[in-house]
Amino acid sequence: MNRAELADFLRRGRARLSPPDVGLAPGARRRTPGLRREEVAQLADMSVDYYTRLEQCRGPRPSRQMLTALARALRLTGDERDHLFHLAGEEPPRRETASAHVPPGLMLILDRLHDTPAQVVTDCGEVLAQNAMGRALTRDVMSRPRRERNLLRLYFLDPRARDLFPEEDRPDHARAQVANLRAVAAARPDDPEPAGLVAELRSSSEEFARLWDEHEVSLRHKATKRFLHPLVGLLELDCEVLLSHEHHQLLVIHTARPGTEAWERLQLLRVVGLQDMSPQGPPTRRTF
Repeated sequence: MNRAELADFLRRGRARLSPPDVGLAPGARRRTPGLRREEVAQLADMSVDYYTRLEQCRGPRPSRQMLTALARALRLTGDERDHLFHLAGEEPPRRETASAHVPPGLMLILDRLHDTPAQVVTDCGEVLAQNAMGRALTRDVMSRPRRERNLLRLYFLDPRARDLFPEEDRPDHARAQVANLRAVAAARPDDPEPAGLVAELRSSSEEFARLWDEHEVSLRHKATKRFLHPLVGLLELDCEVLLSHEHHQLLVIHTARPGTEAWERLQLLRVVGLQDMSPQGPPTRRTF
């Protein structure tokens, strides 16, 4: 691990960003350009002390999970992400599989979506990033351990995940998720991720196994989805999907047409939903 080079790279990456670049409010006037250390720590979901020690060449070797979070927080390109891993003495993730690194362009779009729920997911269903409205609508998936961020694993193995959808919509939702995973697995036969997920879910969920054996296939497309939110009730939203083929990622955006009941409830969610997410005291960050 090259602590001096890693610290310099982190400082330079922080200095080139401004709060609006990463979806944060500008705040008070700043003496120096760039993000503050506490803002990077917030974006990476880590303690300020841990991040400060990394910039001061005295921190412990970051885990691969933490390096991925730092790359996302600093909006690094794929080459910059790989360089970050090398400086920490780690081998960068393989690029031929679905990447957990969200490209800066995709993060830029997500950061600009202040009034509509959106999230970035892999084609296998792993949530990689959410905006504030996305967390308000579908819960803060990013706060879970990485293994529990996969939407298919949650839906078929955690009964609480189904509370997000009306009961009558759940069979079609399950069928659509299985059909999408089959298409992904067929397109990437040498990738262990979709194959491993299929094997796990077939052995753990009778419903998944039954749907898988029906051999339906369909990729994610524009659709209308209904969500049951505990604060604002039923929302019928249009689901738009933007594809990043190179990284096997999708930007999923949920919108409502102005003037509709769903639009009014979405505006209400911006108020009560975000307030409900706000911590009552100082947030606790993982120190890793």
